[in-house]
Amino acid sequence: MIKTTALTAAAFAVTAGAALAEPQTYSFDTAHSQVVFDYTHLGFSTTTGMFSGIDGTISFDAENPANSSVEATFPVTSLMTGDEARDEHFLTDDFFGAEAAPEVTFTSTSIEVTGDNTALITGDLTLNGITKEVVLDTVLNQQGEHPMENKPWLGFDATTTLLRSDFNMAMFAPAVSDEVEVAISVEAMAE
Repeated sequence: MIKTTALTAAAFAVTAGAALAEPQTYSFDTAHSQVVFDYTHLGFSTTTGMFSGIDGTISFDAENPANSSVEATFPVTSLMTGDEARDEHFLTDDFFGAEAAPEVTFTSTSIEVTGDNTALITGDLTLNGITKEVVLDTVLNQQGEHPMENKPWLGFDATTTLLRSDFNMAMFAPAVSDEVEVAISVEAMAE
């Protein structure tokens, strides 16, 4: 009886340990997640835009971050540049093609851990109906208990550079820069 109890306890401990090592699923906090981009306009200025309404999940493996993954999507119509006429033009087939491709999606394919809180997240970005591989240079800002929500929370920042021409959005290039700098900030809550 003692042997059976000890084996059962050992099996339970191993199972519990394995469960603790499983990745935790986090959902995006849409109120505190955004994608900001900027580009040069005719060499005179730098113009900035933003997307919001980011939805998705992060499967975060704290013990082995390279085993983590992320999926995200946001509506093209959440675009805001501070000028209504420019926003409307950007949503046309000249740029984002919002009618035919109303969402932008990202699905990670691999993660290379580069430091204690940094990683390169490679994934498939679908924009304007075209899918290309991109690499997000990512920083884990914080992992811990959210002081108001009282549940596990994550915060990340990531950057990348995209070429508009890769996504059939090269109108006015190179006068309006083909290269677009992208900064992503995400908060996510444990499910």
